[in-house]
Amino acid sequence: MTELTELTAARLLDGYRKGEWSPVEATRAALERAEAIQPQVNAFVRLTAEDALERARESQERWRRGEPRGLLDGVPVTVKDILLLRGAPTLRGSKAVNPAGRWDEDAPSVARLREHGAVFLGKTTTPEYGWKGVTDSPLSGVTRNPHDPSRTAGGSSGGSAAAVALGAGPLSLGTDGGGSVRIPAAFCGIFALKPTYGRVPLYPASAFGTLAHVGPMTRDAADAALLMDVIGHPDSRDWSALAAPAGPYTDGLAGGVRGLRVAYSPSLGGQVAVQPAVARAVRRAVERLAELGAYVTETDPDLTDPVEAFHTLWFSGAARVTQHLGPQQRELLDPGLREICARGARYSALDYLAAVDVRMDLGRRMGRFHDSYDLLVTPTLPLTAFEAGAEVPKGSGLRRWTGWTPFTYPFNMTQQPAASVPVGADGDGLPIGLQLVAARHRDDLVLRAAHALYEAGAASAGRPTPSGS
Repeated sequence: MTELTELTAARLLDGYRKGEWSPVEATRAALERAEAIQPQVNAFVRLTAEDALERARESQERWRRGEPRGLLDGVPVTVKDILLLRGAPTLRGSKAVNPAGRWDEDAPSVARLREHGAVFLGKTTTPEYGWKGVTDSPLSGVTRNPHDPSRTAGGSSGGSAAAVALGAGPLSLGTDGGGSVRIPAAFCGIFALKPTYGRVPLYPASAFGTLAHVGPMTRDAADAALLMDVIGHPDSRDWSALAAPAGPYTDGLAGGVRGLRVAYSPSLGGQVAVQPAVARAVRRAVERLAELGAYVTETDPDLTDPVEAFHTLWFSGAARVTQHLGPQQRELLDPGLREICARGARYSALDYLAAVDVRMDLGRRMGRFHDSYDLLVTPTLPLTAFEAGAEVPKGSGLRRWTGWTPFTYPFNMTQQPAASVPVGADGDGLPIGLQLVAARHRDDLVLRAAHALYEAGAASAGRPTPSGS
């Protein structure tokens, strides 16, 4: 019998259409998997089983009548606990958020999923306010890697990544302000896309401003394109949302990479020390792109590490999001979050504007770079997953999570589309991610190239099998 939790959204929908299985069966299977994996990986803040099954029964009746609603009718999905989901508290990983709110509104991306008949399984874990690149919080504890629960799932969308990797719904909505869908995707062996800023509307507006993106976390690039066709449309609540795309992303997937100009930067010009296993896996995937017809050049973008400017913007945002808290509430915060909030509160307006200047110059340089190259390829991360519950690897000498994510946050500064594609594993079976980056508004090229790697068998991290799952 087909294991429903192993299927992509596209395959589930095909089975609904053919009568091979039903939304109720798929939802029950996903909920059972979610409950089974929770003790090992802690991917969920809460499951909404009763509501999910009710929505699945409604979907099943629509499919019975031959009248499915939208593109994702009956597909189980999860939502990071940063995004509003009507009827469920959005606590943002924080004990300082009161769960007794009204909770009567959907975020734009969630609203689009609801309109298309998706079935919400529940809310996934996040570090407090999504502030760091791993997923642990005072509220929900530590989220663990599905390939090795002693390791981190990454963050800040770590719960979503673990859920998708282990079959608790094929689709999840994450957020990415410095790598937060790509980091956990790389560590957990799934696909994730940070779209061009504004392509997926965000409301309420993030305190981290225009660094913050909403993006799909999925089994493969085809499912991400399908999800983008649902969520990638404007919403009047987001003043910075882009106009609707010219056409469906799913229509452009089959274009392949033949003739595309690909720049391969193994270490951003020697600025990043990359683990040998990571470097080898990424190089093999790049060689596969060349075999598929891409024109690959090993070269580096004109990119100096913008970490100090990023910290100014990021820490200021953290200070702003916690500004309303009183002394007793501040004591409830993650100690690391309290530290960066204190630093962020000391920046002046001139400091902030100087960081914006760095950002604009970086965007200019990357824009010129993409005059010559359609895609930039790098490792997603220079390492594989390290011990769970730590912000930085033990013994690394690093202070903050940005020290081990030098490939991700620059492209939040520039607002470009960037994806993580699983391209193998290291000697311990831990997944390795390759990052694809394109010019702003060319999300289609990122999805197309990623899909070509999947179709060629070059994108895979293996299926995790922790005990109990």
